[in-house]
Amino acid sequence: MSASYVLLGLLGGGARHGYDLKHAYDRTLPKAKPLGFGQVYATLGRLERDGLVTQAGQDRAGGPDRTAFVITDAGRDELERWVATVEPPAPHVGAALLTKVMVALMWPDTQRAVAYLAAQRKAHADRLRELTAVKTDPGAGFGDVIAADYAIAHLDADLVWLRTTLARVAELHPGVPT
Repeated sequence: MSASYVLLGLLGGGARHGYDLKHAYDRTLPKAKPLGFGQVYATLGRLERDGLVTQAGQDRAGGPDRTAFVITDAGRDELERWVATVEPPAPHVGAALLTKVMVALMWPDTQRAVAYLAAQRKAHADRLRELTAVKTDPGAGFGDVIAADYAIAHLDADLVWLRTTLARVAELHPGVPT
């Protein structure tokens, strides 16, 4: 995900200062990697350089000058193009989880791989419980709930894969407890 497009999307609702954009980003994507103020201003500078945003004025509300930005027509066109572009499924399997399991299965002692798979399954189940609690929290916002749904779907898929892999290890190594 690109911070540029999130900022363009936020500016689609009207002019905003960098400070406001950072806080709106945090509210909109509460489970995403935090966006620093420096990154906001650097991104706004690139967007302005590329003609996708423009300055809408400055004000001083009890502090330093604050520059407001608005999205340009070119910025709207670029944002619409980006949103309409389907994300291709990942062409390569490269998750750290898969890599660790493959390496663990290379060891002659298969029990180590089984222990890792079991520990990983427990970590996933624990995280699944945390995310389920977020969904039932009366104070959770809409963004929190849909982010939790997304993460839960991925964790569920990982848990199915972990169970399947444990079953395959048990088939190949009947003496190894799973």
